[in-house]
Amino acid sequence: MVLKTFGWSFAVTALGLVAAVFYGGWTAFGVVAILSVLEISLSFDNAVVNAGILKKMSAFWQKIFLTIGILIAVFGMRLIFPVVIVAISAQLGPIEAVDLALTDKDQYQQLVTDAHPAIAAFGGMFLLMIFLDFIFEDRDIKWLGWLERPLAKLGKVDMLSVCIALIVLLISAMTFATHAHQHGGTHVDKAETVLLSGIAGLITYMIVGGLSGYFEDKLEEEEEREHEQEEEAVRAGKPRSAVVVAGKAAFFMFLYLEVLDASFSFDGVIGAFAITNDIVLMALGLGIGAMYVRSLTVYLVRQGTLDDYVYLEHGAHYAIGALAAILLVTIRYEINEIITGLIGVVLIGASFWSSVRRNRAIAAAEGDAGSDSKTEVSSGV
Repeated sequence: MVLKTFGWSFAVTALGLVAAVFYGGWTAFGVVAILSVLEISLSFDNAVVNAGILKKMSAFWQKIFLTIGILIAVFGMRLIFPVVIVAISAQLGPIEAVDLALTDKDQYQQLVTDAHPAIAAFGGMFLLMIFLDFIFEDRDIKWLGWLERPLAKLGKVDMLSVCIALIVLLISAMTFATHAHQHGGTHVDKAETVLLSGIAGLITYMIVGGLSGYFEDKLEEEEEREHEQEEEAVRAGKPRSAVVVAGKAAFFMFLYLEVLDASFSFDGVIGAFAITNDIVLMALGLGIGAMYVRSLTVYLVRQGTLDDYVYLEHGAHYAIGALAAILLVTIRYEINEIITGLIGVVLIGASFWSSVRRNRAIAAAEGDAGSDSKTEVSSGV
């Protein structure tokens, strides 16, 4: 099971490390290894959240997520994205941006750093909306009941999460963005940039998440009549309509996953510049890490881990909320990537331990109930 799920990750790791040695020797090998660990530590919460979505998709779309999806994740976000943001911020052409990334790495890093406020605002707002929509939803299983119960009641107010997100964006633009951190330690006013980027992140979430939710609801409605439609389709010799709806639902959930992964990868891409400004080493290291995040997502789905450890998804969403806040704070202040990674690990670790304790308590209760039942039967005889 492990080899089947992580086989491609192991292969990509070996190829990536060998390529690093040929590209820059053992120093490059070490840099790529560090970047891989960085990406995995920062994105573990990403895997947990992805698994919650991916388990609703068919085996076919899970394979698409691991193949086409990983190409988008590695080449799109870890290689092309840093070049695109430089091209946009510096008003350069794509070829000029690539040439700059390969020939003038210091200037390239400076331009990426200067574009960080826009990136942080977009990613921060997207992740914040994910967190808010989660905590405002009334769920049967609650991890921190003292907090989640009152928030679920507040969630009955229409558009509350959007209003809070816009308030947070406005406060960020008026505080952090007025003295945004730039290359060389200088500070400039980026309020307008942060507002526009934050609104773009909010719109992206509402469009992609809305479409995904719509088609997911349609899929659930069709699944209720699945057997009847299948029998009718077999008799008529025609494909059942549920498959078409399922395809649309899966496609938009896949699109949602890719945008979600993009938002999660912002901190990894920016944090990588603290280790190297070589775009090749960055792509190799972050690409290897992205492969493991993908494989871990599928592993969690196939093992049913989220069903066994019911608070994991809660911990991951709290980690998302923390990451959203960190991204917005980094508009003005630098925060070490180790702190970012540790916050996520601690929250997910705490939710995992709470899940273990819950499972033990349920097992103990069932054991006691079984003992009582046996006692009653014996006394009756």
